[in-house]
Amino acid sequence: RCAPLSRPLASTTADDKSISDFFQSLLNAKARSTANMVTDRAEKMPIPDSHYVLGNPLDVVPPGHEVAMFGMGCFWGAERKFWQLGKDAGVFSTSVGYAGGKTTNPNYREVCSGATGHNEVVRVVYDPKKLRYAKLLDVFWAAHDPTTLNRQGNDRGTQYRSGVYYYGEEQKKAAEASKARFEAVLKTKGYKGIVTEIVEAPEYYFAEDYHQQYLAKNPGGYCGLGGLGCYEPEPTAQL
Repeated sequence: RCAPLSRPLASTTADDKSISDFFQSLLNAKARSTANMVTDRAEKMPIPDSHYVLGNPLDVVPPGHEVAMFGMGCFWGAERKFWQLGKDAGVFSTSVGYAGGKTTNPNYREVCSGATGHNEVVRVVYDPKKLRYAKLLDVFWAAHDPTTLNRQGNDRGTQYRSGVYYYGEEQKKAAEASKARFEAVLKTKGYKGIVTEIVEAPEYYFAEDYHQQYLAKNPGGYCGLGGLGCYEPEPTAQL
């Protein structure tokens, strides 16, 4: 259950800033060292024929279905949150990939270097007749900490930033409204403001085969996701 912070996070101490600056300097150095190695590719990433859990193809959007995209830290655990909603609930497929950067068809090593600017993201293909976009936003906000910049748990870097990448004005409005509502709740508990970026969906590039449905293939695998325990779904949301 969400409780007020014992020490509000509105201000940043000198020690906090020193630690943040140290990690950022490491990230910047790593990005500079690999910048010359990052190039565009014409070849798309090979992906599995079907979803390991749901059985449907990953690169198909059936007629009448819609797409949603989210960034919320390491994409292994993030993807699981959405496929667990289930096929009967309207999830056709989930997949993980890279988006929001400056190169085409990047690979994992390049994205982790920070040189490409891409985020680790989850793409959800869903049937809006069964599953509202508002429900996907509920999962997104509840499953991670949207108040930390470029960090989820022990995972640090721009590829772990919080983001909602909308397809169309209706998704944009729903995302912005849910952010404002959640942010108001968090501030009453002493948390910092939400740093989630809400931008039009950029080009999506599938991640490597072994990343797809990773935690279904490796049930004991790493998951650094953790929500704040403060989020409550909006019961009147219609989208």
